[in-house]
Amino acid sequence: MSDRTNDRMTGMHLPIVWSVAGLDSGGGAGLSADQRAADACEVHLCPVAAAVTAQNSVVVTHVEAVAPAVLDAQLAALANDLPPAVIKTGLLGSADNVRVLARWIDRLREGSPHAAVSQLHAPALVIDPVLRASTGAAFADEALLAAYREHLLPRATVITPNRSEASALLGTTQGSVPEQAAALRALGAQAVCITGGDDAHSELALDWLDAPHARGWLYLPRVRTPHHHGTGCTFASALAAAMARGFVSADAAVLAKMATTRALQRAVALGRGAGPVQAAPDFVLDPRLLPRLSLDASMDASMDGLPDGSPNDGAAVSWATPSAATPPGLYAIVDSVERVRAVLRAGITTVQLRIKAAQAHAHAHEDAGLRETIAAAIAAAREAGVRLYINDHWALALELGADAVHLGQEDLLALTSAERARLRAAQRAGLHLGISSHSLWELCRAAALQPSYIACGPVWPTTTKAMPWHPQGLHNLAWWARMAPAPVVAIGGILAPDQLREAAATGAAGGCVVRGLGESPQATLPAWHDAWRAGTAAFDATRLPTARWPMPSLPPSLAA
Repeated sequence: MSDRTNDRMTGMHLPIVWSVAGLDSGGGAGLSADQRAADACEVHLCPVAAAVTAQNSVVVTHVEAVAPAVLDAQLAALANDLPPAVIKTGLLGSADNVRVLARWIDRLREGSPHAAVSQLHAPALVIDPVLRASTGAAFADEALLAAYREHLLPRATVITPNRSEASALLGTTQGSVPEQAAALRALGAQAVCITGGDDAHSELALDWLDAPHARGWLYLPRVRTPHHHGTGCTFASALAAAMARGFVSADAAVLAKMATTRALQRAVALGRGAGPVQAAPDFVLDPRLLPRLSLDASMDASMDGLPDGSPNDGAAVSWATPSAATPPGLYAIVDSVERVRAVLRAGITTVQLRIKAAQAHAHAHEDAGLRETIAAAIAAAREAGVRLYINDHWALALELGADAVHLGQEDLLALTSAERARLRAAQRAGLHLGISSHSLWELCRAAALQPSYIACGPVWPTTTKAMPWHPQGLHNLAWWARMAPAPVVAIGGILAPDQLREAAATGAAGGCVVRGLGESPQATLPAWHDAWRAGTAAFDATRLPTARWPMPSLPPSLAA
């Protein structure tokens, strides 16, 4: 997967993004900001002028939409030679220009004899509805708003309004931010991310994400700076660039959040007003920029508040401080109390009991056999002084005195508010929590819950369970290990000791073995222990640099 994706990012294979937006004579926003973001995200940007503004850092003195024929000619020229993976919009200038763009989107998506366009080049559409300048100048009248609703929202893959722009598009200030996002999706947008840059009262920069794969508050400490010109353009362009690189919209929003926060940190003072933000490629390897994602709109169990340290330095180092949990190391996953005892005798230090009971979780307490198995496993692990994680059946595990549980993302989302509060209280009392993750948004959601470890998988293809994910590979495992605020455990397809050694050499804090334990763990585990020690020694000796970008973990057919 790494080789395939890296090939696409080099030379003639650079992903192409069209930005159909305004030309800001002050160089702060519009196509100038879009170009900086595209360069930071390593994609090729085709800047298409839809409007020209006379402005500086203080005031907009004139706005002129380009003639529809001029916009059409630019798009036709590009379609003949540089078809886009993604089209991103900014200031469009007129309802007529919206209609021109909508016709081109349809041609590109449906295939057309007009040019070298076909269904192989069916672009996503990212809409940044630029309706007003940060200086206060209005860029949209009612005709343009109506054109957005009629022609662009039904074609949109993602729309990225701020709070006031969402209200303008809906024609009402009523409703919460999540309700407004749902209303925008009802108008046709596949995904919505309502950004929180215009809500300066919060110490957190809160963006509401409502996408096919994830829903929740995406948040980081707010960067307090008067220089924020081009923030919305940067966010939408970085999101478009990430989608052009193959990420689904939820993962692209994570990367856009990181890129925009870094751009705000690097903003410069130019002129007498708000200076421009400065996107830079180093955002993708800075653990302080990994956002958190709440489980739902309430954030009741997803956030204890601000990270330690000053809330005004943008992304305090403490935001990314790894948990103090003991690294899991070699991690055995077994399905019976007999197997628990077998791996304990073989000297394992971390074990998980994973029993996929036929009964629904709601009836787990009524399963006497399950209760007996979990209780016996807890007792055996406690006697051996080994940490035992109970998979899935967390409530029963707590009742029986377990001090560690593991939950998958679906299990997390199925928790009620009361259950989340109970689990959080147990964590504060010392419960160790492990969480699965397979994508960037799942990593962010796991990070919000301050777990003892985050599992990254599947590292290699696995038949243990059916799942839509690409294998993460050692590339993504190394990125997870660098970026996660908790120890990272490799899981999935680790069938031979050499694979475990390679996983340990990425910096992972643990590696899971399931089928590789064989019938007699006492016979197989010595080789696994040796492999783990060799891999961790190799990492400590070399600490090879992590490749800059992670790779998409969902196939293009699911990249909505």
